[in-house]
Amino acid sequence: MEKNVAILVADLSGYSALTETHGALSAANLIDKYIAIAENCLAGDCRLHQQTGDELLFVSDAADQLLATARRLAAETASEEHFLQVHGGLHYGKLLKRGGNYFGTAINVAARIASKAIAGTFYCSAEFVEAVTDKSAAAFQSKGNYLLKNISAEKALFELNVDKIKASYIDPVCRMVILDPNNAFRDPGKEQLYFCSPQCLGVYQENQQYIQPN
Repeated sequence: MEKNVAILVADLSGYSALTETHGALSAANLIDKYIAIAENCLAGDCRLHQQTGDELLFVSDAADQLLATARRLAAETASEEHFLQVHGGLHYGKLLKRGGNYFGTAINVAARIASKAIAGTFYCSAEFVEAVTDKSAAAFQSKGNYLLKNISAEKALFELNVDKIKASYIDPVCRMVILDPNNAFRDPGKEQLYFCSPQCLGVYQENQQYIQPN
């Protein structure tokens, strides 16, 4: 029997770039850390239901509990040095649970919403915002109507007010967050351009040799 479920799909922004730059082992280690952070952020009855690559799927019977989880996840990942920014989508809709799995378009809607959210942001459907009972728990900013892939009607989306990334810089090669530039590597020819490692600095400098000035 179908029932209403709160859904959060959260991805790492820049995961492909990090994997290409630092390799599979570093990517796998980062995913392990991501899952550990996520599990520590679970509120109430929230469950980390599934992990596919860098995409995590959370579910809860209560939108308020999932809202708290999303806010914790945003805050915790934003305070991690040499980590990636997270972006996510929250939705509330009917799902069928069978054999430990969930079925229904609501999961697809949450994933499509997540794809619209830029790094460090969480977007929500109007259904999710309406399902939150404690309206004072968070602020939501309207982002307008969006057409989502394979979803027939436009959906109104809202940005969840979360703790913004505290990053001083973002490595332009692997997209990792740099909180403390004293622990990073600066391009000697350019101020305010920092890298997580000599490897990323070298990749950047090598690529600049092939960029012709306008």
